[in-house]
Amino acid sequence: MKALVKSKPEPGLWMEDVPVPTIDPHEVLVEVDVTAICGTDLHIYNWDKWAQKTIPVPMHIGHEFVGHVIEVGKDVKNIKVGERVSGEGHITCDHCKNCRTGKSHLCAHTVGLGVNRPGAFAEYVSLPAKNIVKVPEDIPDEIAAIFDPLGNSIHTALSFDLIGESVFISGAGPTGLMATQIAKYIGAKNIIVSDVNEYRLTLAEKMGATHTINVLQTPLDSVEHEYDIALEMSGNAYALQTLIKNISHGGKVALLGIFPEHVSIDWDNVIFKGLHLKGIYGREMFTTWHKMLALLQSGLAISPVITHHYHIDEYQSGFDIMNSRNCGKVILNWKK
Repeated sequence: MKALVKSKPEPGLWMEDVPVPTIDPHEVLVEVDVTAICGTDLHIYNWDKWAQKTIPVPMHIGHEFVGHVIEVGKDVKNIKVGERVSGEGHITCDHCKNCRTGKSHLCAHTVGLGVNRPGAFAEYVSLPAKNIVKVPEDIPDEIAAIFDPLGNSIHTALSFDLIGESVFISGAGPTGLMATQIAKYIGAKNIIVSDVNEYRLTLAEKMGATHTINVLQTPLDSVEHEYDIALEMSGNAYALQTLIKNISHGGKVALLGIFPEHVSIDWDNVIFKGLHLKGIYGREMFTTWHKMLALLQSGLAISPVITHHYHIDEYQSGFDIMNSRNCGKVILNWKK
């Protein structure tokens, strides 16, 4: 089968022929229809410090996908050939304390699809049956292909009660944009979004932001809007430090962004303001998935976050537009 492979320890990806995955008795084989490029994939493409210490080479990558089942292991009972599915890309051990007490999203032994094991930028992908999520008929392929990052946004946005609250979102990348729409949909009073990219700030307005701030033009310290809850989606040290300085007393901060270097913060603000900080990693399995499907089927509209579509043969154009940052989610179609 063809797959998009990190075949050399240097920037870039290469379309190559690799073996079709074999499945064990508890796994499922999926023929991939549509994928999407994640920020993680961009880190791997660019071969930054994180990728260099994390990614085995050679390996094909990718973890945002939708497809249909073509084979099930002999011990799989609840999934049938032909069903349209996506999947949870964090594969957990099932044996540690967190896995056995309903907190498998905190499993210390998690293996990442397309990070630690061969991924979904391929004609076929294998996953444990427990990780497979069936896609309702009324959800389009391009939305199902971005369940993974949408789940991140939902996990982050629903960490605290946003109804009637003023919310600050640092970072208007795809997860921040989707969190903006989620906050609006569930009843936030004001939604302030910051970034350095005008293209993405314009998208944030389309997704429901009441105020947008380009921090290259307006320092966050000068922002007069008060906020009770902050969603840190940027992985930018200045954003985190400033939002902690400016958030209301008793404020709550959910942190999804990953910082490239060590970040120091003023702990006096955290202590004397009585702030709540919560780290977010992936999705709660599988509570977030149930909430995500319910929100989508009740009317949550995230399609404006998808800005570019390419055939997989044009993958280079997809990664080029991702590196420009003048995009939202980028779709790679394997069929059309």
